[in-house]
Amino acid sequence: MFKKDLDLERKWSKLLVGLEDTIGKKPKDLNGVLFLIGVQELGKGAKTFSKEQKQDLMHIAVCKVLSLAGFYELDFVDQEGWPHWKLIKELPRFDLLEQEKLLKIQVLEYFEKEYQIEID
Repeated sequence: MFKKDLDLERKWSKLLVGLEDTIGKKPKDLNGVLFLIGVQELGKGAKTFSKEQKQDLMHIAVCKVLSLAGFYELDFVDQEGWPHWKLIKELPRFDLLEQEKLLKIQVLEYFEKEYQIEID
């Protein structure tokens, strides 16, 4: 592993521990963190979501974190309060590992920018 990859994984592990301290449960993986971000961005609090709504929440989270890198922008919020995003810059063609790395980097940036959490 390269030093950058080790730094990313160290920061990621620190974020997971911080989330566990905050919410009382450690997210299992990237999808769990994306779900939490989606719930936060929806702004309706913790409640029971259908399988389709959970997928929508994860989509909201992906769009939100990638918006920080200029890939998406908020288009509108519908009558039920769900945000809708539009792609404004083509995403790079990455394999699954590179996609996961990009999302982790952007999730870390999300917590640093949105919540002023320093993850070093």
